[in-house]
Amino acid sequence: MQKIPAAQFKSQCLAVMDKVAESGRPVVITKHGKPVVQVIRVQSNEDEIFGFLAGKGRIVGDIENAIPVSDWNLPE
Repeated sequence: MQKIPAAQFKSQCLAVMDKVAESGRPVVITKHGKPVVQVIRVQSNEDEIFGFLAGKGRIVGDIENAIPVSDWNLPE
């Protein structure tokens, strides 16, 4: 985790914000060498609801002809 002094953050605030937004890595702002605040990327509510599983699944086998209809176990 990157740490930067408050004076540097004051002069480069927008650049630091852009870097955090792009990389997702938080930045700790220090004052007199001690951590004071942490700048983190905000997660939008849309990201949590839609697409949160994108890229997590995989297709295994033949999805078009997986099981013949004659092999289905349907209640009669």
